[in-house]
Amino acid sequence: MKNWSLATRIVSGVLSVVTLSLLALSLAVAGFTRYEITERLDNSLQEVSERLQATIATQSRGPRDTVAWVPDVGPRTLAYQVVDQSGHVVLRSQNAPVQSFVPDIHTGFVDTPRFRVYIAAPTATAYRVLVGEPTLHRRGATWRATAIAIVPILVFLPVIWLLVRLIVRRALRPLDRLHDEMQSRGSGNLRPIPSLDLPVELVSIQHAVNTLLARLETALSTERAFAASAAHELRNPLGALLAQVQMLGRMVPAGTEASRRVDIIADRTRRLGRTVEKLLQFSRASSGVAFRRNRFDLLTVLRVLADDLGHNLNDGRGIILNANGISHIFVHGDMDATGIMLRNLLENALLHGMGNMPVNVTVLPDGGIDIINDCPALAPEMLARLTSPFVRGGTGTRGSGLGLAIASNIARQMDATVCLRSPLSESGRGFGVRIAFPDPDVMQSPGEA
Repeated sequence: MKNWSLATRIVSGVLSVVTLSLLALSLAVAGFTRYEITERLDNSLQEVSERLQATIATQSRGPRDTVAWVPDVGPRTLAYQVVDQSGHVVLRSQNAPVQSFVPDIHTGFVDTPRFRVYIAAPTATAYRVLVGEPTLHRRGATWRATAIAIVPILVFLPVIWLLVRLIVRRALRPLDRLHDEMQSRGSGNLRPIPSLDLPVELVSIQHAVNTLLARLETALSTERAFAASAAHELRNPLGALLAQVQMLGRMVPAGTEASRRVDIIADRTRRLGRTVEKLLQFSRASSGVAFRRNRFDLLTVLRVLADDLGHNLNDGRGIILNANGISHIFVHGDMDATGIMLRNLLENALLHGMGNMPVNVTVLPDGGIDIINDCPALAPEMLARLTSPFVRGGTGTRGSGLGLAIASNIARQMDATVCLRSPLSESGRGFGVRIAFPDPDVMQSPGEA
Protein backbone atom coordinates (compact mmCIF):
# COMPACT_ATOMS: atom_id res chain seq x y z
CA MET A 1 0.00 0.00 0.00
CA LYS A 2 1.34 3.39 -0.97
CA ASN A 3 2.15 5.73 1.92
CA TRP A 4 0.49 9.13 1.97
CA SER A 5 0.67 12.20 4.17
CA LEU A 6 -2.40 13.73 5.81
CA ALA A 7 -0.86 17.21 5.69
CA THR A 8 -0.05 16.87 1.99
CA ARG A 9 -3.57 15.67 1.20
CA ILE A 10 -5.20 18.53 3.13
CA VAL A 11 -2.90 21.16 1.59
CA SER A 12 -3.43 19.75 -1.90
CA GLY A 13 -7.21 19.60 -1.48
CA VAL A 14 -7.53 23.12 -0.05
CA LEU A 15 -5.18 24.63 -2.63
CA SER A 16 -6.99 22.85 -5.48
CA VAL A 17 -10.33 24.27 -4.36
CA VAL A 18 -8.87 27.75 -3.80
CA THR A 19 -7.01 27.73 -7.14
CA LEU A 20 -10.04 26.58 -9.11
CA SER A 21 -12.21 29.15 -7.35
CA LEU A 22 -9.73 31.94 -8.10
CA LEU A 23 -9.47 30.88 -11.73
CA ALA A 24 -13.25 30.87 -12.06
CA LEU A 25 -13.33 34.27 -10.37
CA SER A 26 -10.63 35.55 -12.74
CA LEU A 27 -12.62 34.43 -15.78
CA ALA A 28 -15.74 36.07 -14.42
CA VAL A 29 -13.85 39.28 -13.64
CA ALA A 30 -12.27 39.23 -17.12
CA GLY A 31 -15.66 38.83 -18.78
CA PHE A 32 -17.26 41.53 -16.67
CA THR A 33 -14.33 43.91 -17.27
CA ARG A 34 -14.46 43.34 -21.02
CA TYR A 35 -18.18 44.02 -21.04
CA GLU A 36 -17.83 47.22 -19.02
CA ILE A 37 -14.90 48.56 -21.08
CA THR A 38 -16.74 47.84 -24.33
CA GLU A 39 -19.85 49.60 -23.03
CA ARG A 40 -17.93 52.66 -21.88
CA LEU A 41 -16.03 52.99 -25.15
CA ASP A 42 -19.22 52.56 -27.17
CA ASN A 43 -20.90 55.32 -25.13
CA SER A 44 -17.97 57.64 -25.74
CA LEU A 45 -17.96 56.80 -29.45
CA GLN A 46 -21.68 57.46 -29.72
CA GLU A 47 -21.39 60.73 -27.83
CA VAL A 48 -18.62 62.04 -30.09
CA SER A 49 -20.54 61.04 -33.22
CA GLU A 50 -23.77 62.72 -32.14
CA ARG A 51 -22.00 65.93 -31.15
CA LEU A 52 -20.28 66.12 -34.53
CA GLN A 53 -23.59 65.49 -36.21
CA ALA A 54 -25.12 68.33 -34.25
CA THR A 55 -22.18 70.61 -35.15
CA ILE A 56 -22.58 69.82 -38.85
CA ALA A 57 -26.29 70.53 -38.61
CA THR A 58 -25.69 74.03 -37.19
CA GLN A 59 -23.41 75.03 -40.05
CA SER A 60 -25.08 77.19 -42.66
CA ARG A 61 -22.96 75.69 -45.38
CA GLY A 62 -21.45 72.25 -45.87
CA PRO A 63 -17.82 71.38 -45.27
CA ARG A 64 -15.35 73.25 -47.43
CA ASP A 65 -12.18 71.11 -47.14
CA THR A 66 -11.92 67.38 -47.74
CA VAL A 67 -9.49 66.71 -44.88
CA ALA A 68 -9.58 68.27 -41.40
CA TRP A 69 -6.11 68.24 -39.95
CA VAL A 70 -6.10 67.66 -36.20
CA PRO A 71 -2.86 67.88 -34.19
CA ASP A 72 -1.39 64.88 -32.31
CA VAL A 73 -3.29 62.27 -34.22
CA GLY A 74 -1.96 58.71 -33.71
CA PRO A 75 -3.00 55.13 -34.48
CA ARG A 76 -5.20 55.08 -31.38
CA THR A 77 -7.01 58.39 -32.03
CA LEU A 78 -10.67 58.52 -33.03
CA ALA A 79 -11.28 58.99 -36.75
CA TYR A 80 -14.39 60.55 -38.32
CA GLN A 81 -15.95 61.07 -41.74
CA VAL A 82 -18.71 63.33 -43.02
CA VAL A 83 -20.55 61.88 -46.02
CA ASP A 84 -23.30 63.24 -48.22
CA GLN A 85 -26.46 61.50 -49.26
CA SER A 86 -24.72 59.59 -52.06
CA GLY A 87 -22.11 58.19 -49.65
CA HIS A 88 -19.18 60.33 -50.81
CA VAL A 89 -16.79 61.51 -48.11
CA VAL A 90 -16.84 65.31 -48.03
CA LEU A 91 -14.81 65.74 -44.87
CA ARG A 92 -12.60 63.39 -42.84
CA SER A 93 -9.83 63.39 -40.26
CA GLN A 94 -6.34 62.61 -41.49
CA ASN A 95 -6.39 59.15 -39.91
CA ALA A 96 -9.71 58.15 -41.49
CA PRO A 97 -9.81 56.18 -44.77
CA VAL A 98 -10.57 57.97 -48.05
CA GLN A 99 -13.62 55.82 -48.72
CA SER A 100 -16.54 55.61 -46.37
CA PHE A 101 -16.09 53.34 -43.35
CA VAL A 102 -19.03 51.23 -44.50
CA PRO A 103 -20.90 51.16 -47.83
CA ASP A 104 -24.29 50.71 -46.19
CA ILE A 105 -24.90 53.72 -44.00
CA HIS A 106 -27.49 53.26 -41.27
CA THR A 107 -27.67 54.47 -37.70
CA GLY A 108 -25.86 52.35 -35.09
CA PHE A 109 -22.62 50.47 -34.48
CA VAL A 110 -20.72 48.67 -37.23
CA ASP A 111 -17.49 46.67 -36.94
CA THR A 112 -14.83 46.80 -39.65
CA PRO A 113 -11.40 45.15 -39.68
CA ARG A 114 -9.72 48.33 -38.42
CA PHE A 115 -12.44 50.36 -36.70
CA ARG A 116 -15.47 50.14 -34.51
CA VAL A 117 -17.77 52.70 -36.20
CA TYR A 118 -20.83 54.53 -34.95
CA ILE A 119 -23.14 56.28 -37.44
CA ALA A 120 -25.09 59.12 -35.93
CA ALA A 121 -28.80 59.53 -36.55
CA PRO A 122 -29.64 61.79 -39.53
CA THR A 123 -30.65 65.40 -38.98
CA ALA A 124 -32.17 68.05 -41.22
CA THR A 125 -28.93 68.40 -43.13
CA ALA A 126 -27.89 66.20 -46.03
CA TYR A 127 -24.73 65.01 -44.28
CA ARG A 128 -24.09 62.06 -41.98
CA VAL A 129 -21.25 61.74 -39.47
CA LEU A 130 -19.35 58.43 -39.00
CA VAL A 131 -16.92 58.18 -36.08
CA GLY A 132 -14.55 55.19 -35.86
CA GLU A 133 -12.44 54.00 -32.95
CA PRO A 134 -9.32 51.99 -33.95
CA THR A 135 -9.66 48.34 -32.89
CA LEU A 136 -6.02 48.53 -31.75
CA HIS A 137 -6.96 51.07 -29.10
CA ARG A 138 -10.06 49.19 -28.03
CA ARG A 139 -8.24 45.85 -27.80
CA GLY A 140 -5.37 47.39 -25.82
CA ALA A 141 -7.69 49.11 -23.39
CA THR A 142 -9.63 45.88 -22.81
CA TRP A 143 -6.47 43.83 -22.19
CA ARG A 144 -5.03 46.42 -19.82
CA ALA A 145 -8.20 46.61 -17.78
CA THR A 146 -8.46 42.81 -17.66
CA ALA A 147 -4.81 42.47 -16.61
CA ILE A 148 -5.27 45.03 -13.83
CA ALA A 149 -8.17 42.97 -12.49
CA ILE A 150 -6.63 39.47 -12.88
CA VAL A 151 -2.87 39.86 -12.30
CA PRO A 152 -3.19 40.66 -8.55
CA ILE A 153 -5.22 37.47 -8.08
CA LEU A 154 -2.60 35.36 -9.88
CA VAL A 155 0.27 37.06 -8.04
CA PHE A 156 -1.28 36.23 -4.68
CA LEU A 157 -1.64 32.51 -5.48
CA PRO A 158 1.88 31.63 -4.12
CA VAL A 159 1.17 33.72 -1.03
CA ILE A 160 -2.09 31.83 -0.50
CA TRP A 161 -0.22 28.53 -1.00
CA LEU A 162 2.35 29.46 1.66
CA LEU A 163 -0.30 30.61 4.11
CA VAL A 164 -2.43 27.48 3.66
CA ARG A 165 0.62 25.24 4.03
CA LEU A 166 1.73 27.08 7.18
CA ILE A 167 -1.73 26.92 8.75
CA VAL A 168 -2.19 23.22 7.96
CA ARG A 169 1.28 22.29 9.23
CA ARG A 170 0.69 24.25 12.41
CA ALA A 171 -2.71 22.63 12.94
CA LEU A 172 -1.22 19.13 12.45
CA ARG A 173 1.75 19.72 14.75
CA PRO A 174 0.04 17.96 17.71
CA LEU A 175 -0.56 14.95 15.46
CA ASP A 176 3.15 14.88 14.57
CA ARG A 177 4.06 14.95 18.26
CA LEU A 178 1.65 12.10 18.96
CA HIS A 179 3.15 10.16 16.04
CA ASP A 180 6.69 10.63 17.37
CA GLU A 181 5.69 9.52 20.87
CA MET A 182 3.92 6.42 19.55
CA GLN A 183 6.84 5.53 17.27
CA SER A 184 9.28 5.65 20.18
CA ARG A 185 7.29 3.09 22.15
CA GLY A 186 8.41 -0.54 22.23
CA SER A 187 9.30 -3.31 24.64
CA GLY A 188 12.00 -1.10 26.11
CA ASN A 189 9.72 1.93 26.43
CA LEU A 190 6.15 1.24 27.45
CA ARG A 191 5.62 4.43 29.41
CA PRO A 192 2.25 6.16 28.86
CA ILE A 193 2.20 9.02 26.40
CA PRO A 194 2.34 12.27 28.40
CA SER A 195 -0.08 15.15 27.96
CA LEU A 196 0.66 16.83 24.62
CA ASP A 197 -2.07 19.52 24.54
CA LEU A 198 -3.89 17.57 21.83
CA PRO A 199 -7.17 18.58 20.19
CA VAL A 200 -10.31 16.75 21.24
CA GLU A 201 -10.17 14.57 18.09
CA LEU A 202 -6.84 13.05 19.19
CA VAL A 203 -7.39 12.78 22.95
CA SER A 204 -9.36 9.55 22.52
CA ILE A 205 -6.52 8.07 20.46
CA GLN A 206 -4.00 8.97 23.17
CA HIS A 207 -6.15 7.35 25.85
CA ALA A 208 -6.58 4.20 23.75
CA VAL A 209 -2.82 3.95 23.12
CA ASN A 210 -2.02 4.42 26.82
CA THR A 211 -4.51 1.70 27.73
CA LEU A 212 -2.96 -0.63 25.17
CA LEU A 213 0.56 0.11 26.41
CA ALA A 214 -0.47 -0.64 30.00
CA ARG A 215 -2.02 -3.96 28.98
CA LEU A 216 1.03 -4.82 26.86
CA GLU A 217 3.44 -4.05 29.70
CA THR A 218 1.42 -6.25 32.04
CA ALA A 219 1.38 -9.11 29.52
CA LEU A 220 5.11 -8.86 28.81
CA SER A 221 5.99 -8.68 32.48
CA THR A 222 3.87 -11.74 33.17
CA GLU A 223 5.44 -13.66 30.31
CA ARG A 224 8.98 -12.75 31.31
CA ALA A 225 8.27 -13.70 34.92
CA PHE A 226 6.89 -17.04 33.74
CA ALA A 227 9.95 -17.67 31.55
CA ALA A 228 12.30 -16.88 34.44
CA SER A 229 10.34 -19.09 36.84
CA ALA A 230 10.16 -21.91 34.31
CA ALA A 231 13.89 -21.69 33.70
CA HIS A 232 14.57 -21.95 37.42
CA GLU A 233 12.07 -24.74 38.01
CA LEU A 234 13.23 -26.83 35.02
CA ARG A 235 16.98 -26.35 35.04
CA ASN A 236 17.51 -27.37 38.65
CA PRO A 237 15.65 -30.71 38.44
CA LEU A 238 17.29 -31.55 35.13
CA GLY A 239 20.73 -30.69 36.53
CA ALA A 240 20.09 -32.81 39.60
CA LEU A 241 18.82 -35.66 37.46
CA LEU A 242 21.90 -35.55 35.23
CA ALA A 243 24.17 -35.53 38.30
CA GLN A 244 22.40 -38.59 39.70
CA VAL A 245 22.67 -40.41 36.37
CA GLN A 246 26.38 -39.64 36.16
CA MET A 247 26.91 -40.93 39.72
CA LEU A 248 24.97 -44.05 38.79
CA GLY A 249 27.21 -44.51 35.77
CA ARG A 250 30.29 -44.62 38.00
CA MET A 251 28.71 -47.30 40.12
CA VAL A 252 27.77 -49.56 37.19
CA PRO A 253 30.54 -51.70 35.65
CA ALA A 254 31.74 -50.42 32.29
CA GLY A 255 30.78 -52.29 29.15
CA THR A 256 27.67 -53.85 30.61
CA GLU A 257 24.10 -53.42 29.40
CA ALA A 258 23.31 -51.33 32.48
CA SER A 259 26.23 -48.98 31.67
CA ARG A 260 24.94 -48.55 28.11
CA ARG A 261 21.47 -47.71 29.34
CA VAL A 262 22.87 -45.21 31.85
CA ASP A 263 24.73 -43.48 28.99
CA ILE A 264 21.50 -43.33 26.99
CA ILE A 265 19.66 -41.76 29.95
CA ALA A 266 22.44 -39.19 30.41
CA ASP A 267 22.38 -38.31 26.69
CA ARG A 268 18.61 -37.93 26.68
CA THR A 269 18.77 -35.78 29.80
CA ARG A 270 21.33 -33.46 28.19
CA ARG A 271 19.20 -33.25 25.04
CA LEU A 272 16.12 -32.47 27.15
CA GLY A 273 18.07 -29.73 28.93
CA ARG A 274 19.08 -28.18 25.58
CA THR A 275 15.50 -28.36 24.33
CA VAL A 276 14.22 -26.68 27.48
CA GLU A 277 16.87 -23.97 27.08
CA LYS A 278 15.82 -23.35 23.46
CA LEU A 279 12.14 -23.23 24.41
CA LEU A 280 12.86 -20.64 27.07
CA GLN A 281 14.91 -18.60 24.59
CA PHE A 282 12.10 -18.86 22.04
CA SER A 283 9.64 -17.68 24.69
CA ARG A 284 11.86 -14.67 25.49
CA ALA A 285 12.26 -13.84 21.81
CA SER A 286 8.50 -14.05 21.21
CA SER A 287 7.79 -11.78 24.18
CA GLY A 288 9.55 -8.84 22.49
CA VAL A 289 12.79 -8.82 24.45
CA ALA A 290 14.70 -7.37 21.46
CA PHE A 291 12.62 -4.22 21.04
CA ARG A 292 14.97 -2.21 23.22
CA ARG A 293 17.18 0.32 21.44
CA ASN A 294 20.40 0.60 23.44
CA ARG A 295 23.74 1.30 21.76
CA PHE A 296 26.34 -1.46 22.18
CA ASP A 297 29.36 -2.97 20.43
CA LEU A 298 28.25 -5.91 18.30
CA LEU A 299 31.78 -7.08 17.59
CA THR A 300 32.55 -7.48 21.29
CA VAL A 301 29.54 -9.77 21.71
CA LEU A 302 30.59 -11.76 18.66
CA ARG A 303 34.18 -12.18 19.93
CA VAL A 304 33.00 -13.44 23.34
CA LEU A 305 30.63 -15.98 21.77
CA ALA A 306 33.21 -17.16 19.21
CA ASP A 307 35.80 -17.64 21.96
CA ASP A 308 33.34 -19.49 24.18
CA LEU A 309 31.87 -21.80 21.54
CA GLY A 310 35.13 -22.25 19.64
CA HIS A 311 36.75 -23.92 22.66
CA ASN A 312 33.77 -26.12 23.51
CA LEU A 313 35.05 -29.67 23.17
CA ASN A 314 31.53 -31.07 22.98
CA ASP A 315 31.07 -29.50 19.53
CA GLY A 316 34.38 -30.81 18.25
CA ARG A 317 34.85 -27.97 15.77
CA GLY A 318 36.41 -24.55 15.93
CA ILE A 319 35.30 -21.07 14.86
CA ILE A 320 37.45 -18.84 12.65
CA LEU A 321 36.59 -15.15 13.10
CA ASN A 322 37.77 -12.71 10.43
CA ALA A 323 37.16 -9.10 11.49
CA ASN A 324 38.61 -7.57 8.27
CA GLY A 325 40.40 -4.86 10.23
CA ILE A 326 37.24 -3.67 11.99
CA SER A 327 37.60 -2.85 15.69
CA HIS A 328 34.04 -1.88 16.66
CA ILE A 329 30.53 -2.16 15.25
CA PHE A 330 28.02 -0.10 17.22
CA VAL A 331 24.36 -0.93 16.66
CA HIS A 332 21.11 -0.12 18.46
CA GLY A 333 19.19 -2.95 20.12
CA ASP A 334 19.22 -5.25 23.12
CA MET A 335 22.66 -6.73 23.80
CA ASP A 336 21.34 -9.83 25.61
CA ALA A 337 18.87 -10.59 22.81
CA THR A 338 21.61 -10.09 20.21
CA GLY A 339 23.82 -12.52 22.15
CA ILE A 340 21.01 -15.10 22.12
CA MET A 341 20.58 -14.62 18.36
CA LEU A 342 24.29 -14.96 17.53
CA ARG A 343 24.75 -17.90 19.90
CA ASN A 344 21.95 -19.80 18.20
CA LEU A 345 23.40 -19.10 14.76
CA LEU A 346 26.88 -20.20 15.81
CA GLU A 347 25.57 -23.30 17.60
CA ASN A 348 23.51 -24.18 14.54
CA ALA A 349 26.61 -23.88 12.33
CA LEU A 350 28.69 -26.00 14.72
CA LEU A 351 25.96 -28.61 15.15
CA HIS A 352 25.21 -29.11 11.47
CA GLY A 353 28.74 -28.70 10.08
CA MET A 354 30.32 -31.74 8.48
CA GLY A 355 33.66 -33.38 9.34
CA ASN A 356 36.29 -31.27 10.99
CA MET A 357 35.65 -28.18 8.85
CA PRO A 358 35.59 -25.05 11.04
CA VAL A 359 32.83 -22.48 11.04
CA ASN A 360 33.91 -19.29 9.27
CA VAL A 361 32.58 -16.02 10.67
CA THR A 362 33.34 -12.93 8.58
CA VAL A 363 32.68 -9.33 9.52
CA LEU A 364 31.62 -7.46 6.37
CA PRO A 365 32.71 -3.86 5.61
CA ASP A 366 29.11 -2.63 5.98
CA GLY A 367 28.86 -4.05 9.52
CA GLY A 368 27.07 -7.25 8.58
CA ILE A 369 27.97 -10.71 9.90
CA ASP A 370 28.41 -13.73 7.60
CA ILE A 371 28.44 -17.23 9.16
CA ILE A 372 29.38 -20.20 6.94
CA ASN A 373 29.60 -23.93 7.65
CA ASP A 374 30.15 -26.95 5.45
CA CYS A 375 27.22 -29.33 4.93
CA PRO A 376 25.20 -30.87 2.09
CA ALA A 377 23.17 -28.36 0.12
CA LEU A 378 19.57 -27.82 1.19
CA ALA A 379 16.60 -27.88 -1.18
CA PRO A 380 15.03 -24.46 -1.89
CA GLU A 381 11.70 -25.47 -0.32
CA MET A 382 13.51 -26.62 2.84
CA LEU A 383 15.57 -23.40 2.92
CA ALA A 384 12.38 -21.33 2.85
CA ARG A 385 10.99 -23.16 5.91
CA LEU A 386 14.07 -23.16 8.15
CA THR A 387 13.03 -20.09 10.15
CA SER A 388 9.79 -21.77 11.26
CA PRO A 389 9.77 -23.42 14.72
CA PHE A 390 10.67 -27.13 14.94
CA VAL A 391 11.87 -27.37 11.32
CA ARG A 392 15.16 -29.24 10.91
CA GLY A 393 17.43 -29.13 7.91
CA GLY A 394 17.62 -32.89 7.53
CA THR A 395 21.40 -33.21 7.97
CA GLY A 396 20.96 -36.18 10.28
CA THR A 397 22.06 -34.24 13.37
CA ARG A 398 19.53 -34.14 16.16
CA GLY A 399 18.69 -30.55 16.94
CA SER A 400 15.75 -28.80 18.54
CA GLY A 401 14.63 -27.05 15.34
CA LEU A 402 14.37 -23.74 17.19
CA GLY A 403 17.76 -22.06 16.67
CA LEU A 404 17.01 -20.31 13.38
CA ALA A 405 13.46 -19.50 14.48
CA ILE A 406 14.80 -17.75 17.60
CA ALA A 407 17.42 -15.86 15.58
CA SER A 408 14.89 -14.80 12.95
CA ASN A 409 12.41 -13.59 15.56
CA ILE A 410 15.00 -11.51 17.39
CA ALA A 411 16.39 -10.07 14.13
CA ARG A 412 12.90 -9.01 13.06
CA GLN A 413 12.39 -7.14 16.34
CA MET A 414 15.75 -5.36 15.86
CA ASP A 415 14.85 -4.42 12.24
CA ALA A 416 17.79 -6.55 11.11
CA THR A 417 17.62 -8.87 8.09
CA VAL A 418 18.66 -12.52 8.08
CA CYS A 419 19.49 -14.03 4.69
CA LEU A 420 19.89 -17.82 4.39
CA ARG A 421 21.64 -19.37 1.40
CA SER A 422 22.61 -22.85 0.29
CA PRO A 423 24.69 -23.98 -1.55
CA LEU A 424 27.54 -21.49 -1.24
CA SER A 425 29.73 -22.22 -4.24
CA GLU A 426 30.04 -24.22 -7.42
CA SER A 427 30.79 -27.31 -5.35
CA GLY A 428 27.11 -27.48 -4.46
CA ARG A 429 27.72 -27.61 -0.70
CA GLY A 430 27.60 -25.39 2.36
CA PHE A 431 25.15 -23.25 4.30
CA GLY A 432 25.45 -19.54 5.08
CA VAL A 433 23.64 -16.97 7.20
CA ARG A 434 24.16 -13.26 6.61
CA ILE A 435 22.87 -10.69 9.13
CA ALA A 436 22.57 -7.00 8.24
CA PHE A 437 21.84 -4.47 10.99
CA PRO A 438 20.18 -1.08 10.39
CA ASP A 439 22.56 1.91 10.41
CA PRO A 440 25.65 0.29 12.00
CA ASP A 441 28.53 2.52 13.09
CA VAL A 442 31.62 0.70 11.78
CA MET A 443 35.03 1.71 13.11
CA GLN A 444 38.25 0.47 11.52
CA SER A 445 41.33 -0.46 13.50
CA PRO A 446 43.96 2.34 13.60
CA GLY A 447 46.40 0.32 11.51
CA GLU A 448 43.78 -0.47 8.85
CA ALA A 449 42.56 3.13 8.75
